[in-house]
Amino acid sequence: MKQLKLFFKDYKLIIYAIMVGLGFYTLALISFNEIQARLVGVIAFLVTLWTNNALHMGIVSLLPILLFPIFGLVESKDVVTNYSKTTIFLFVGGFLLAIATEKSGLHKRLATKLLSLFPNTPRGVLLSLMVTAGVLSSILSDTTTALLIIPIASFLTQNSDYKFRLLLGVAYASLIGGIITPVGTPPNLILIDFIETNGLEMIPFATWTAMMLPLAIMMMIIASEILLWGFKKENFELVHIDMTKKPLTTEQTKLIWILSSLALILALNPILKHFIGIVINEKLTLLAFGLSLFLPRVNLLDWQEDFAKIPFAIIFLFGAGFSIAMAFQQTDLATEVANILVSFNYLPPIVLMFIIGSGVVFATELTSNTALTSIMIPIIYPFATQSGLDPTLFMLIVAISASYAFMLPIATAPNAIAMSTGDVKTTQMIRRGIFLNLFGIVITFIVALTYWPIFLG
Repeated sequence: MKQLKLFFKDYKLIIYAIMVGLGFYTLALISFNEIQARLVGVIAFLVTLWTNNALHMGIVSLLPILLFPIFGLVESKDVVTNYSKTTIFLFVGGFLLAIATEKSGLHKRLATKLLSLFPNTPRGVLLSLMVTAGVLSSILSDTTTALLIIPIASFLTQNSDYKFRLLLGVAYASLIGGIITPVGTPPNLILIDFIETNGLEMIPFATWTAMMLPLAIMMMIIASEILLWGFKKENFELVHIDMTKKPLTTEQTKLIWILSSLALILALNPILKHFIGIVINEKLTLLAFGLSLFLPRVNLLDWQEDFAKIPFAIIFLFGAGFSIAMAFQQTDLATEVANILVSFNYLPPIVLMFIIGSGVVFATELTSNTALTSIMIPIIYPFATQSGLDPTLFMLIVAISASYAFMLPIATAPNAIAMSTGDVKTTQMIRRGIFLNLFGIVITFIVALTYWPIFLG
């Protein structure tokens, strides 16, 4: 009896996930066929495990390789291909660049430089950290950015009332900055992969940045104002920071040249395509620059020492997300859900857009934004197409809204990293995050209707 109690204690979260999966499977049988109901149940099981942390994220992310074939959803050879897409290797290149940035200490120089450019005020210091995090997360992962900048934010002050605002500022800016480029956040990459897979017109790197930068700037300003609500200026204090100018190290100089060259190539890509007809594969380019860090005379990374630092759990999470998207299409579940949504097409497109964006924003608080985007985009595409709406515009709203997870520590890695310092309370995050969620919905909605169509034609 004692052993049985210990078993249930150890496995209660997994058992709970199984029960959730069976419950969703049973409910899905009401509206969908047997295969589609199985997929709903399996996805509910996976999402619950991602949420309750019963197993490590990397382990859960590998389960589709086993579960999809077992339940007759997708053949194993097809599932495995999702873990080796070019998008996956794009992120490998990004992680390698992030590791080199941390190893060389370039991120600290950037933070110190930006700190010197802003006023020595509560708002100035907060914005300096947020701008730093936003810029870094536009080319690196939000997780990596938070890990790099949050220790700096934690060091800057000992005042608890100001410290939690700085920490949340970095976490929020890491999420907001990710929307600026196609490689900045997993939902962006999932959308780009879906567009490419379905033969839609690709959104070039520079075009995406031009579309998202104004939105990111507005969100950053609003986030800083929300975080400063209720702060008393007399509580503002900083620890002494050594602003002595030191020359760049050899490693930092090399990395600046590499990152500058990469940025130039990505910026010129749409121009070369338009005027010369030359198209540069941006995914392979990022991987190539990442691998170049191992070259002789560059020597910014060492295979034995640094390659193991790549967070493969995130890589596997991408594979799981792509597998879910494939299963939605192969079982026709995406089409079935789209047909249900089409029954609401009597509503104005503006209302539908707002409902979809709002639903995604709050759903991503409780589940992986990667998994959520993988589920929603294959649904939104046929729905928008059948309704005579612009599918790219609707899918963009989903992808961007999935990055607005500001309320809960379980919602996204930057929130969890900020919480792990012990200087941020859940109530502090919820009180400010819910307002930022609401502002994000409204602003994205306005920008999507008025600004994005200029680029989408």
